[in-house]
Amino acid sequence: MQVSIETTSGLERRLTVGVPAERVDVEVDNRLKKASGTVRLPGFRPGKVPMKVMRQRFGDNVRQEVLGEVMSQSFQEAVVQENLRPAGQPSIEPRNLEAGKDLEYIATFEVFPDVEVLEMDGFSVEKPVAQVTDADVDNIIEVFRKQQGGWEEVDRAAQEGDTVNIDYSGTRDGEAFEGGSAEGSDLELGSGRMVPGFEDGIVGLKAGDEKTLALSFPEDYHSEELQGAAVEFQIKVNKVTELVPAQLNEELFEQYGVEAGGEEQFRKEIAENMSRELKNAVETKVKQQVMDAIVAAHDSLEVPRALVQQEIGAMRNQMFQQFGGAGGQDLDLNSLLPDDMFSDNAERRVKLGLIMAEIIAKNELTADADQVKAAIEEMASTYQDPQEVIEYYYGNQQQLAAVESKVLEDQVVEKLLESAKITENACSYQEAISQEQPEG
Repeated sequence: MQVSIETTSGLERRLTVGVPAERVDVEVDNRLKKASGTVRLPGFRPGKVPMKVMRQRFGDNVRQEVLGEVMSQSFQEAVVQENLRPAGQPSIEPRNLEAGKDLEYIATFEVFPDVEVLEMDGFSVEKPVAQVTDADVDNIIEVFRKQQGGWEEVDRAAQEGDTVNIDYSGTRDGEAFEGGSAEGSDLELGSGRMVPGFEDGIVGLKAGDEKTLALSFPEDYHSEELQGAAVEFQIKVNKVTELVPAQLNEELFEQYGVEAGGEEQFRKEIAENMSRELKNAVETKVKQQVMDAIVAAHDSLEVPRALVQQEIGAMRNQMFQQFGGAGGQDLDLNSLLPDDMFSDNAERRVKLGLIMAEIIAKNELTADADQVKAAIEEMASTYQDPQEVIEYYYGNQQQLAAVESKVLEDQVVEKLLESAKITENACSYQEAISQEQPEG
């Protein structure tokens, strides 16, 4: 087999491969001989069809089948011979497929880059430092009470946070417009559901009050016909209701999984969950900065477009599934969710993956069994039967591998942090957990 290699650009390579005709011809003959023992043709006894007839009837189809397999096999042999690491599938361009002559084709593909891990000593990391206070626990308990509370009608002026039941009719230049009227509609004041000024105009009104509001639709309103339009709404308030938080009692505690221990245990478990959330948020923030530093230090690293395209496809499917994933067979996802939506993050993810893999290999890191165990136990602690969850992870190789991968990634972060310049920033619990979502 003859192989020549050419670098066409960056990571793209072009292989010209020549395969002796004998390799194809022999395989074609072998398959025809094997088939002749079972094929049935009019005028011939089973197993007695001459090879000449077999070639005439089946030779072309068998040859096409063999050519495809030989090109695939010889490509793999060629990349091993030339010590190449293809990233993605090659584009094959046949040059000579003529029977009796050497097979020749060109394979164009990208290769994995040679990743050199660059020094990152002294990169800066800001670490949020916060505590879970009694006031933080009180705030969460208040959220829980509101979630389990109920709405009660009140005889007073409406205020933000109330829900009002209203009739309203909107006009533009004295004429009603589509979607501008409703009767018996419930509206939470402060929700921002309506045109700016609508909800504010209801604050202060009581049941039975009527009011006319002169408002304007935003210039970027979704309906082009109403963008920037001056309108009037005639509003009548039918009812005002307020949210009455649930009582802090055993019934509320049970709603959140606390069946014994009363308020003390309820607060304890909330504080533990908040501490776990705080720990994860701080780790995520620090990890994000480490990842940013890795990407910045290796900004010039070129990554294969084939891998980026694969990542774009994975991110597109993930987003589609997050939105329900129904009817996908009838949708053009590439048009609905174009590549541009994902390309930057996809390239970042691929680059990070290549660099992280090289750091792991260079430092001969393996997932620490104790850290894997601790990670699984921490996840299991949030479930009613932690031991069942632990056994599930250790009994499912795919799930266990995912935890090991995360632990290994965390070990890389820990190693890089040894040479980082870390600044601790004191902040509140809310500030610490309100971090930007990581890009990858």
